[in-house]
Amino acid sequence: MPMAAQTASQSSPAAQPLPFQREQNLIGGAWVDADSGATIEVNNPATGAIIGTIPQAGRAETRRAIEAAADAFKIWRAKTAAERASALHKLADIILANQDDLARLLTTEQGKPFAEAKGEVGASAAYVRWFAEEARRLYGDTIPSPWAGRRIMVTKEPVGVVAAITPWNFPSSMLARKVGAALAAGCTVVAKPAELTPYSGLAWGVLAEMAGIPAGCVNIVTGDAKEIGLEMTSNPIVKKVTFTGSTPVGKLLMKQSADTMKKISMELGGNAPFIVFDDADLDAAVEGAIASKFRNSGQTCVCANRIYVQAGIHDAFAEKFAEAVRKLKIGNGFDDGVVAGPLIEEKAVAKVERLLKDATDKGGTIVTGGKRSPLGLTFFEPTVIANATQDMGFAREEIFGPMAPLFKFETEEEVVRYANSTEYGLACYFFTKDLGRAFRVSEALEYGQVGVNAGVITTEVAPFGGVKESGVGREGSKYGCDDYLNIKYICIGGV
Repeated sequence: MPMAAQTASQSSPAAQPLPFQREQNLIGGAWVDADSGATIEVNNPATGAIIGTIPQAGRAETRRAIEAAADAFKIWRAKTAAERASALHKLADIILANQDDLARLLTTEQGKPFAEAKGEVGASAAYVRWFAEEARRLYGDTIPSPWAGRRIMVTKEPVGVVAAITPWNFPSSMLARKVGAALAAGCTVVAKPAELTPYSGLAWGVLAEMAGIPAGCVNIVTGDAKEIGLEMTSNPIVKKVTFTGSTPVGKLLMKQSADTMKKISMELGGNAPFIVFDDADLDAAVEGAIASKFRNSGQTCVCANRIYVQAGIHDAFAEKFAEAVRKLKIGNGFDDGVVAGPLIEEKAVAKVERLLKDATDKGGTIVTGGKRSPLGLTFFEPTVIANATQDMGFAREEIFGPMAPLFKFETEEEVVRYANSTEYGLACYFFTKDLGRAFRVSEALEYGQVGVNAGVITTEVAPFGGVKESGVGREGSKYGCDDYLNIKYICIGGV
């Protein structure tokens, strides 16, 4: 038996039924199986053990969920802003009251350390709380009329049924951003969580029921991603599609949605540069790089993918950074002190190994790590690669794993050019003490989010999203409800 399985069996609650673990889909207030009775097994990536099964649903079940959401929309949109806000506040309270149970479920199916899982669940509550407050602030306008005897008003109305598709790396908080914003705006939702981490998604159905949100307002379907996605994008009842995931899948969903002209918001791939200038606070830069790169074992769309260090500070940074990486404890997310869990599946490990081999074949040097962990399964050692160059695969491709390549650069102009030489534009980071440089580089970097002297910047109060091929639209912040609303112009004559 692999060491990971031995360790997890002692510390993980996965062998016991978990609170909030549901193995059916929620459609119109009823928990149901797939029409065919077919199921998909869900595994714990830290142990390889089967956690349970979920329905292998398809187009027919998704269609019924959409119809249920359309029926519920008539009820939910008629609620006052205060009533919707109250329901969302209650939902946030329930999430926090069950934070530990929800985090255990998340760690069991996804593998991230329990402390990180608790943080994600807390962030989910924060997003719901934020949108509860925003529900009362979806203001319209009055516009001075150019005509005598007329009045001009602008109102905002919910778009209708929303289809939400979420990834496996943040299976709770990704839904919080979408479900919270949709419900605050007066929309209803059909959500499809990832098959690798479905239980944190299905838990939202339980939470919505506990909060007293009317049946049909939140529907959750699992199963055949292609068939479910096709129904969501082609069904004219669905008025908006929101997706977090890879750029190729996002492009496909946009194409499929074009025939019915749906509203679209997409949070897609990233290739985040992390830049350290000579004048940076070295210790702060190392700390920021560790937090940015190795959170969730590097499986985040905004984590540092390319670390550029200016020549004057490069060697000192590389030494301190590698020393810090060597101290990262890898293991089962339920074990004390673990900060790096497993990768989600074997394909993820193979990708890291492929990019690692490409780098070493082209002159890259492994400073630490560079191989699978003795723990087995999908555990991979936190890795640092020196002498990285722009012709290596990870200069263009998202790693999505615990590998940090170090690039050396000479000038500000050079590193900005390197940082922008990608089709992605989600997040970027840089460390400097120069105020002028902070403004210049922030403005020059072609990204939707910029962290200056900070390695983790996501919060519910700020807009999350990218430019270029990293997506369209924003989640969180005062802009987060915009994509769930239609603007209506009303001209009243005869006044």
